[in-house]
This record gives sequence, structure tokens and C-alpha cells, in this order.
Amino acid sequence: MDDFVKSPFFVFLVSLAVLWLSVRLGASLRNRKPVDEDARKDLDLIVPATLTLLGLVIGFSFSMAINRYDQRKAYEEAEANAIGTEYLRADLLPPNNAERVRLLLRNYLDQRILFYQTRDHSALRQIDVDTARLQTGLWSAVHNPAEQPTPLLALAISGMNDVLNSQGFTQAAWWNRIPIAAWLLMAAIGMCSNLLVGYGARRAKMGLVNTLVLPIVLSVAFFLIADIDSPRLGVIRVVPQNLRSLAESLSRQ
Repeated sequence: MDDFVKSPFFVFLVSLAVLWLSVRLGASLRNRKPVDEDARKDLDLIVPATLTLLGLVIGFSFSMAINRYDQRKAYEEAEANAIGTEYLRADLLPPNNAERVRLLLRNYLDQRILFYQTRDHSALRQIDVDTARLQTGLWSAVHNPAEQPTPLLALAISGMNDVLNSQGFTQAAWWNRIPIAAWLLMAAIGMCSNLLVGYGARRAKMGLVNTLVLPIVLSVAFFLIADIDSPRLGVIRVVPQNLRSLAESLSRQ
């Protein structure tokens, strides 16, 4: 189920098929057992209530996805600020260590940009390996001179700690997705809503257009939520514009 919601286009296609089948099933049940007047009054209350509940659940889920998207953007900016600050604080280190830190930070910055841009999972695993190796080298470059600590060295070490922590916060934000329970709830209410719409239709025979309107609208809503909530496979993605700007600034130096 977790792999299913990671692909927004797959969410759209499966949702459209399942919801359309739900409408058709409801219409089929109505043809087998027509709705009498007493049941019609009950359906006129149940169907709007079910659709209202579905709208609320979709709204809450969309809000959750937007909050997570904003969080990923904020951490991308925080990473760029932390790396840029530590690049400047490298002047506080001994000359040899300062040059090593700057070189490692430039390589580390390239890896962080690749992390945001790649869609290939095998490439992502290699990026994670290279990032961990560079983090070890960066910490070693500021830790060795700290055997004789001074306030200036402590400032450089604190900045490096911010660099490493910001990557961890970013990774946690990318793992933070809409819970599967929320998706199951939306799917269940969506199927029930379409089933009731098909069952409560007043026409004896529903046309193709009539059976597709609500499934398409709901599928588009599910697609948008899945797309915003998918940081790597969606159309709407976090662009590392702050990291790119920093890389261009460092290259000019």
C-alpha cells in the first residue's frame, strides 16, 4: 500500500477504475431492487452527508500534504543556510583544515542537490553512501583541530553540527508522509459515496458521462494529494533553488 501511494499517476488510474466500478455496482443493485419512495427519502439524506464527509476527509488530507511540502521546502532553505555559513566559518580553522573543509563542503553541496533532483532509487542509494562518507570527512576535518579548543574553533564545530543536523531533519521530512490509514479512509468513503450515487440515481439507465463525473473529480483530488505528498515521483516537487544558488555563488568564488 505504501508503494501504491508513492506513484500519483498510479493512484489516479486505480482510483478512477475503482470509483467508476462502484458507481456501476450501485446502478446494478438499483436495477435489481428499485428504490421505493421511503428509501428515496433516506437516500436523499445519506448521499449528501456521505459526500460532505468525503469532502472533509479530502480537505484534511490535502492540508496534511501541503504542510509536509512546506516543511520540506523550509528544510531545503535551512540546509543551504547551514552549508553557506559553515563555508565562511572555515576561515576560523587552521589553513590546511580550512581548505579541506571547503573542498568537502562543495562536494557535499553537489550531493545534496542530487538528492533533491534524482528519481532513480539506485542512484539515491549511492547518493546516501557518498553523503555519509562526506559527513564523516567533514566532522573529522573540524574535530581534529579541536584537540586544542578555542572559542573560534568551537564556532566552526557548532556550524558543522548544524550542517549535519539539517540533513537529518530533511531526511525525516521526506519520510513523513500521509498515514496509510488516512488513504484507506478516503478510499472507503469514496467507494461508498459512488456506490450510493449509483444506487440512488433517478434515471433507469445512467450514461457513461454521468457515471464518470464523480469518479474523475475524486480521482483528480486523490492524484493531487498523492502528488504533493510524493517528494520524489510527483509532478509538484521541492526544487533545490537555495542549494543551487549557493553552488553558483561558491563556484564564482
